[in-house]
Amino acid sequence: MTTSTPSESSTAAPLFDLQALVVAVRRRRRLWSAMALLGLVIGAAVAVLLPPPPSAVTKVLVAHAEDQPNDTGTLIRTDVELLGTTRIAELALRSLKSPEKPEDFMKDYRGTGLTNNLLQIEVTGDSDADAEARAKALADAFVADHVRRMQEAAKAESQALLDQRDRMRDELAQVNAAIGDRSPESDPEASAAIESLFARRAELNSRIADFDQRAADARTGTPKVVAGTQIVDAPRALRHSLPKSAATNAAIGLVLGLVLGLGLAAVGTVVADRPVLRRDIAANLGASVIAELPRRSGRLWRRRRTRATRERLTATLARTVRGSAEPVSLLELGSARGTSAIALALAKALAADGPVVVVDGLPGTQLAHRRPKPGDPTVVPGERAAAVSHDERRIGVGSVAPGTPWTDLQYLGTQTVLVVRAGHASAAWLHTVARQLADQSIPVIGVVLIDPDPRDRTDGTLWDGLHTALRGRSEIPVRQHGGGTSHAVQAVGEGARRTERQPVWAARGPDNDQEAR
Repeated sequence: MTTSTPSESSTAAPLFDLQALVVAVRRRRRLWSAMALLGLVIGAAVAVLLPPPPSAVTKVLVAHAEDQPNDTGTLIRTDVELLGTTRIAELALRSLKSPEKPEDFMKDYRGTGLTNNLLQIEVTGDSDADAEARAKALADAFVADHVRRMQEAAKAESQALLDQRDRMRDELAQVNAAIGDRSPESDPEASAAIESLFARRAELNSRIADFDQRAADARTGTPKVVAGTQIVDAPRALRHSLPKSAATNAAIGLVLGLVLGLGLAAVGTVVADRPVLRRDIAANLGASVIAELPRRSGRLWRRRRTRATRERLTATLARTVRGSAEPVSLLELGSARGTSAIALALAKALAADGPVVVVDGLPGTQLAHRRPKPGDPTVVPGERAAAVSHDERRIGVGSVAPGTPWTDLQYLGTQTVLVVRAGHASAAWLHTVARQLADQSIPVIGVVLIDPDPRDRTDGTLWDGLHTALRGRSEIPVRQHGGGTSHAVQAVGEGARRTERQPVWAARGPDNDQEAR
C-alpha cells in the first residue's frame, strides 16, 4: 500500500475544504435553527403588532390619442409617473378640502400599470371610508387632468393645422389674382407661366382641403379620449386577513432567518478554523483516533451502543496500561467530564490486578472533590502525586486547555491518551498541544474523539506513526529459520524508530510553528 508522509499530505491539502465546512455548519444547527425560529416569530409578531393601515383600491381606464397595438407600456408608465406629481395630489386634496401637504399625501398612494391602458391606484387612509374617499378624489383628479391635457393637445394641434390652412388660402388668393381672366388659349406667348399658376392653384386647393380634414380629425379625436378615460372599478376598501398575513410574514421571516443563520455559521466556521473531521484532528495532533464517544448518552435506543463503545475503549486502554511499565495519563481538551468517566472506568477495570490511584490534575480538582461511590478507586489531587506508592498503579487525568502548566504533565504520565471534543479547539491550538507534548517527550498513543460527526467517513489513522500507535504494540517480529529477524521486519522497525511523530505543524516550517505557539 502506498502511504504519504505528513509533508506530502499537507502539500496536497485543498485551500478550501467544502466537506469540513458542511460538517461544521451542520454541527452548528442550533445557531441557524434558532435564527430561523427567531425570524419566524418576528415575522408573525410584525403581522400582529404592526397591521397594514386601511387602504382602498380603484382602477382607471386611460385612453391615449397615440395608442398603438405594439406599445410596450411607455404611455401607461408615463401616466403612473404623472400620478405621483404634486399637481395631481393638490387637485385631489382640493376636492377633499384637506389641509394636508401634497408632498405628504404622495407618500400615501401609489399607481401601478396593469396593462397598456389600465391604471390601478391604491391609497391608504385613517379608515376604510377615508381611504375610499381619497382614492375617489385621486382618480377623479387624474382623469380630469388627463382629459384636460388631451383636449389642450388636440386644440393646439387643430389650431396649428388651421393656421397652416389660412396661410395656404392667402397664397391661393394671390395665385388667383395673378391668373385673373387669362387662360393658356388667350395668351399663347405666356401659356407656360399660366399653366404653372393653374397647377399651383390646384395644389393649394388640395392642401387646404387636407388641412381642413386633419383639423377636423384632431377635433374629432378628443371626444374619444374623453369618453375612453374613466373609472372602471369604483374605489373599494381592501380586506386584510390577519392569519394569512401572519403566515406570509412568518414564512418570509423563517427563510430570512435561516439564510442569515447559515451565513453566520459558515463565516464563523471559516474564521474559527476548528477541525471537526477525524482526519483533520488526527493530522493536527499527529496521533490516530482510537475511539469515538458521543457527548451525551442520547436516546434510549442508542445508549446500548454507547455503553458497548465505552466498554471496548476501557478494555483497550486496560490492555495498554497492563502491558506498559510507564504510567499513562488521560488529557482532556473540551471534555473534562467525559475524561473523568473514562479514567474511573479504566481504574475499576485495573482494580482486579492491584491497587490503582487516579491522580486528578484537572483545573479545580473536579475529580478529587467529587463524592465517592461504592467501588470507586482512590482519587488524589495532583499536589499529592509524589506521595503515591510505586506499588500502586497510577492513572493521571489532566487538561491541555489554554493555561495548562505544560511542565506538570509529565508527572501525570510519561505517555498519554488525548480526549478531544470535535470542533472545540482551533487548528493552531492543536498544533500547540502536539508540539508541547513532543517537547515534554510525552508520546500520544491515541486520541479519543468526543462528540464526533455521525456522518464523518474520513480516516483518522496516521499510517506513519506505528511506533506510538496502539496497533503497533501488537506487532510480533517474524523470525527466520536461523532465529534472526527478517530484513524486511528490521527495516520496518528501523524506519519506525527513525520516524518521529510529525503532526501538521512539523511539516509547515518554523513560521507556522511560531504562529501556533
